[in-house]
Amino acid sequence: MQVESSMRIHASESSEHIHLGLSSDMFQTLGRHSPPPSLPLCPQPQLSLKPTLFPPQTTVHISSLGRSRKARSIANSLPGADTTTGPGHDDRWSLRGMTALVTGGTRGIGNAVVTELVGFGARVHTCSRDGDELERRLEEWVDGGYEVTGSVRDVSVREEREKLMGTVSSVFDGKLNILMLRFTELSRFGDATENIEVCALDGGLQVNNVGTNIRKPAVDFTTEEFSLLMATNFESMFHMCQLAHPLLKASGLGSVVFTSSVSGFVSLKSMSVHGATKGAINQLTKSLACEWAVDNIRSNAVAPWYIKTSMVEQVLSNKDYLEEVYSCTPLRRLGDPKDVSSLVAFLCLPASSYITGQIICVDGGMSVNGFYPRHE
Repeated sequence: MQVESSMRIHASESSEHIHLGLSSDMFQTLGRHSPPPSLPLCPQPQLSLKPTLFPPQTTVHISSLGRSRKARSIANSLPGADTTTGPGHDDRWSLRGMTALVTGGTRGIGNAVVTELVGFGARVHTCSRDGDELERRLEEWVDGGYEVTGSVRDVSVREEREKLMGTVSSVFDGKLNILMLRFTELSRFGDATENIEVCALDGGLQVNNVGTNIRKPAVDFTTEEFSLLMATNFESMFHMCQLAHPLLKASGLGSVVFTSSVSGFVSLKSMSVHGATKGAINQLTKSLACEWAVDNIRSNAVAPWYIKTSMVEQVLSNKDYLEEVYSCTPLRRLGDPKDVSSLVAFLCLPASSYITGQIICVDGGMSVNGFYPRHE
């Protein structure tokens, strides 16, 4: 295919090899490390030290490079070129043929992640503790033409996690591409309780939504409370990864996305143990990225700040508290579930195939904000 372009490349019309115009003066300062004179890119030494990577006096239209493989590669990389037919281009931005497990996909961030992944063509299985809510969501997805299945499971319970993975293996014929782990966390303030949504993503694709948060000073934690937080927030995710590994490996292309939290990076009031569990998730993300790379499984995490869902409405209904949240968030707003789900989807796409072991904050700049007064 001939490609017309106003761009020109310094090249030889009689050869498919592109000459970058590297002048000998660029080798002149290398001394004894200079390439032998027999190399084609090294003409006789010149006195000028001016680099000539793209000298204007010797140019060739891209169309003159003919139909060679290298020429097509260059042409397809140019802005405005027709790349829709290029080999593998569409595949980089598609999840067609891939399978995903997203835990807690019926509301908030989990719901947004399921919708995002199926929008890219993935087949998704999700779970929830609420059977009625799960049934309603499945009907919505099916009516929208999406391929989503679900099961009623409580992934905070070990036996339930094992049953869930057995179901996933059966539905997806023993192969899983994406493991996304999202956590719905219970936060306790004295005698009052409220739900706070925190994200934890693990790739394969798999999303797990399970978690607990108990807010109190560090010295007031009981042994039982500490054990509960560690078991629910960290052990459950670790176990899900163990169960999912054979399926991720069998797929040949796995991605785990954990949902961590900004509390794994910065100190938050009365959240010492919660932050420790998220720090553990962050390190697990890095460890699995290295350990499972041999199986072509990537591992990344997203770390949200406050995300606007029904689960945070109560705590953020306090206007003074909300203003404090805004004051330490440079973008001066709460996050939206789609802010998280879009990142999750990207980390699962082939386009991000060289990204692993990373924990990315979705926080409006909160985790990098120092002392930045709004009033002089």
